[in-house]
Amino acid sequence: MPFAATHISTATLLLEIGPLRILTDPVFDAPGRKYSFGWGTSSRRLDTSALPVEKLGKLDAVLISHDQHADNLDDAGRALLPRAAQVVTTHAAARRLQHANLTGLKPFESTRVGDLRVTATPARHGPPGSLPIVGHVVGFVLEADALPGPVYISGDTVWFDGVAEVARRFRVHTAFLHLGSVGFSLTGPLRYTFDAKEAVIAANALNAPRIIPVHYSGWSHFRQKPEQARQAFSEAGLDARVKWLTPGERTVLD
Repeated sequence: MPFAATHISTATLLLEIGPLRILTDPVFDAPGRKYSFGWGTSSRRLDTSALPVEKLGKLDAVLISHDQHADNLDDAGRALLPRAAQVVTTHAAARRLQHANLTGLKPFESTRVGDLRVTATPARHGPPGSLPIVGHVVGFVLEADALPGPVYISGDTVWFDGVAEVARRFRVHTAFLHLGSVGFSLTGPLRYTFDAKEAVIAANALNAPRIIPVHYSGWSHFRQKPEQARQAFSEAGLDARVKWLTPGERTVLD
């Protein structure tokens, strides 16, 4: 059975891994609404999900990098969680969310979804010392016989040694990197996700044959357009390894 991905919105992906259907960071609210991100920061959703909730089909699991920001889990995303057989997220989010089969993981802890091994990976959603403000975040590594190799989903993170540790521990084949260079006027030049430069650093460190950018548009707090990331990848000689998904289009990745 194929390994396929559909990019729905922001970091929302529908991954088909053998018979399993895995949804990540579900965001399905209508555009236009302004959301508080805490500590005086906010953002407005600008786009529409490329695949409506009613067309998702069965969900074997939902992976949530963090629940405290609406660009990774909004109200419509929360409402669909009972449809999933399993929900995997951070320990902090597991204490807050209500679901019959919910697993909270710390970095490098693992659980199973059928034949799929899901391992949480370190993520730092901002500069050093930002944890008390932004909260806990994880990424994920997925491993299964149906995959060509480990799949890494970075979660919302900047480049730091935790991401380098993922590169040291796993021979990643496909890496979904959360871009966008997230920032807020209130916090000046501080960034909360990869910018184009750091995405290149991560791509080179992971040395994955396939890099797939996500989380790069659709919200007012994204400071860097995807064109800037395209240019940075190209200047770094990574064009052959980088694949941009067309939102709403199912893409077989074998």
